[in-house]
Amino acid sequence: MKNSKLLIIGAFFSIYIIWGSTYLFNKIAVTEIPPLFLAAIRFLMAGLLIMLIAKLMRISIKISRNQLVNSIIAGFLFLVYGNGVFVWALKYVDSGFAALLASTQPLFVLFLLRLIDGNKMQKKSIIGVLLGMLGMYLLVSQKEVSASEGSILGIFMILTCVLSWSYGSVFVSKADLPKNYLVSTGYQMLFAATMLGISSLIFKEVWVSPLNWSYKTQMSMLFLIVFGGIVAFTAFNYLLKMVSPEKVATSAYVNPVIALVLGWSLLDEELTSQSILASIVLLTGVYFITSRKRLTKNKVTTKPQKI
Repeated sequence: MKNSKLLIIGAFFSIYIIWGSTYLFNKIAVTEIPPLFLAAIRFLMAGLLIMLIAKLMRISIKISRNQLVNSIIAGFLFLVYGNGVFVWALKYVDSGFAALLASTQPLFVLFLLRLIDGNKMQKKSIIGVLLGMLGMYLLVSQKEVSASEGSILGIFMILTCVLSWSYGSVFVSKADLPKNYLVSTGYQMLFAATMLGISSLIFKEVWVSPLNWSYKTQMSMLFLIVFGGIVAFTAFNYLLKMVSPEKVATSAYVNPVIALVLGWSLLDEELTSQSILASIVLLTGVYFITSRKRLTKNKVTTKPQKI
């Protein structure tokens, strides 16, 4: 029991702190490497390393046909669209700003649970939604944002990525996937890397050898593969089976704060007073959404089901 609690605490630390810093490293890397190519290399390397670790630990990597299909779907929702397109949008949006937009995930999860499971919205949830909408308005209505070339498109695409990631969270909490979290993560990454690589070729991105990357980009990619990919994403898949999707979505509290501080201090990204106000309102809304009482009869089941 103690080991389980420690694993859950460690997993939450990973998705809070490590993922909060991946916005910075993705922003650094995408200035030099095409986004789909970046994501394909990142997940290919991470997926191969995960499978190697699983084999060394003598963990079975067998997968059923249903699990294979579900892994492809999860890989697409999380990593191809949810992450690959998100990284592309970072070309037009600051990393801290993007993290704040991503903090709306609990709001999306709430709406999806309402649509899929028929969960009723409680008073706290309604307050959270209203605050979230106000925070979003304050965030995107700034003159600095509307005047920036491509920012509106970037914002729109990021929000669709958040929707994809949110649906993926609900989907994985119910889907039949490999029981071992390393194996489940590895398959999702390998399938996603394949889809991202094909997409990169379709969009005629220029593939650049890692040997020609700058040292800063090489180190960023190393961090994204080992920590952002293997450690944090495995922790994420573990948590989706151990706790509710809404609790996993509480990483939205911490990720934007980490991303804003790192972007401001290391990338000289502008941090306006309106952005600070918007972040306070937005994260307060997220708090109300995720702190509401959960009704047992509306609880999201974690029992695997075939699709």
